[in-house]
Amino acid sequence: MDFFQPLMILVAGPYRSGTNDMPEKIAANVRLMEEVALQIYQKGHLPVLGEWYALPLIEIAGSAEIGDDIFTEYFHPVAMRLLDKCDAVLRIGGPSHGADEMIRLAQESGKIVFLQADDVPAVFAPQYC
Repeated sequence: MDFFQPLMILVAGPYRSGTNDMPEKIAANVRLMEEVALQIYQKGHLPVLGEWYALPLIEIAGSAEIGDDIFTEYFHPVAMRLLDKCDAVLRIGGPSHGADEMIRLAQESGKIVFLQADDVPAVFAPQYC
């Protein structure tokens, strides 16, 4: 049996794009990324979303609304720092300048880029306790 090392994979997709900043549409975008993250986890990898890191920091820093100066100061920069720690990026969903930027940066860094979840191979390794 082949062994494949688990990857830390950033799931990148639209957050605000196409939502007019409507909370229920933003939540649907995040939900889609999280559903794909579950699929990636079930394949043996460690999925991450920039939103999981950025949004709590944005709230604690005092952001009053999506897109304000504090939000902008943290949202994409946090994802870029996270990308530095990841092995790969999976791009999902529709149009998104931020997700496309993550792909561009990943390619420049020589990271693995997946364009659909089905392209992510399963890990064949001993299970962790």
